[in-house]
Amino acid sequence: MNALELLLNRRSASRLTIPAPEGNELQQILAAGMRAPDHGALRPWHFIVMQGEGIEKFSKLLEKAAIEGELGKEVEEKAKNAPYRAPMIITVIAKVVEHTKVPVWEQVVAAGCAVHAMQMAAVAQGFGGIWRSGSWTEDATVRAGLGCEENDKIVGFLYLGTPELKAPTTVATPDLTKFVSYF
Repeated sequence: MNALELLLNRRSASRLTIPAPEGNELQQILAAGMRAPDHGALRPWHFIVMQGEGIEKFSKLLEKAAIEGELGKEVEEKAKNAPYRAPMIITVIAKVVEHTKVPVWEQVVAAGCAVHAMQMAAVAQGFGGIWRSGSWTEDATVRAGLGCEENDKIVGFLYLGTPELKAPTTVATPDLTKFVSYF
């Protein structure tokens, strides 16, 4: 699949299993993230790769956050199990800095572009992924557990692995007239 086909047929894979990317495959994914558009060459991101013990530690961190937040047993159990939906998770943190030419929102968007680039690099190598976010990105316990500084923003959690189900190779194209205008 060429780059244009990859982009035009992008889809998330929510059911992921082993194997996860490793070695050169993982390095290519991380390198793709490093090539995201980046005004000012700030590289305003940090990637935390979790697998094996890292997944276990993340599970305990999410469970702790749910307990401390008094969210109830059902949420605690769901939080504890969430990291096991894939054999690898890459947490992407926007490392926001004060800058005269690059506003905060642009640094966060750049980190988001890094997530997208990594997901596409994974798919290009035969893996699948899904970008998850939600309330854990703002949770103080999760942020502290992942070493976030005050201005950092967790952009999301990129779950990676091998898709359990084979997805269709093409997806329906939405009616562009609903989303595009010309000036």
